[in-house]
Amino acid sequence: MSPVDLAIFEIFMNPQFLNIIRLQIQKTLGKTDKQILSRYMSAKRVKQERQNALHTARDVLFMLLGVLSAGFGLKGFLIPNDFIDGGVTGISLLIHEKTKFPLAFLIIIINLPFIILAWHQIGKIFSLKSATAISLLAVAVATIPYPVVTNDKLLISVFGGFFLGAGIGLTIRGGGVIDGTEILAIFFNRKSSLSVGDFILLLNVLIFSVAAFLLSVEIALYSILIYLAASKTVDFILEGIEEFTGVIIISPRSAQIAQMIRTKLRRGLTIYSGKKGYGKTGETYPTEIIFTVITRLEISRLNAEIEKIDSGAFVVMHSIRDTRGGMVKRRSLKH
Repeated sequence: MSPVDLAIFEIFMNPQFLNIIRLQIQKTLGKTDKQILSRYMSAKRVKQERQNALHTARDVLFMLLGVLSAGFGLKGFLIPNDFIDGGVTGISLLIHEKTKFPLAFLIIIINLPFIILAWHQIGKIFSLKSATAISLLAVAVATIPYPVVTNDKLLISVFGGFFLGAGIGLTIRGGGVIDGTEILAIFFNRKSSLSVGDFILLLNVLIFSVAAFLLSVEIALYSILIYLAASKTVDFILEGIEEFTGVIIISPRSAQIAQMIRTKLRRGLTIYSGKKGYGKTGETYPTEIIFTVITRLEISRLNAEIEKIDSGAFVVMHSIRDTRGGMVKRRSLKH
């Protein structure tokens, strides 16, 4: 650096000179640092409040739709035909069938211990949302005159389970539950080696066994169909048709495949440096390992594009329940 350049650099890096520039900018804008910061913080706070309001409105909408759907499944299909479901709702229906005690009160009373458990084990906001959703479901069952749709047992099992499962799934999307079974399952999952799914399955096996004894084997079998239909609907509501799939690709033409994924599928990817070996020789070779996440609707197209580049590429796929961050977004599929 020449002496002239050095002198210019020292002038511009001088704290007094920098302070003069800052004061001149403030004078031009007519605002102090505090005013600028205050306005920025106010704008940021307004944006956060708007996002919170939209998030709350979305949760409320999901919960209301969930309650209405579950109520329709109960009063339009299950209750008029003496069918039951699994979980706490199934226990409430079973007691209602044998005692004729109002179902609305049973839904609240039986779910109450699970709400208290959620308050201590999961969180206050979750328990409050769940308590609200369960109370609204009880009100819907007690007051809304849903029409009885059909008396066909198979249609009751399929569509009753569908509307009930849609109600459960939408309520979960809203941040709560309308059935305390999930809360109890989470609690026992923390205390034992049973997974949440295993516990729910065991509980429902017990409920349907009791139903076969108290009601009839036929009703218990149809109720199992209701539970299966509801479970698949819940999965669809929560995961959607665009369930994510993780894909691992190993190929000597990894650069071309990576370019194809970026440009044609418009997906992000990660490339790992690894080693591969053949047979029993123990020899290893450096290789690139591509990992990307796509929706299952894109699997066929990805396979076709890989086939064009390298028909011998090694491809491994596995389901992913959810993703966060990165470039993974649900988008329309453009060819």
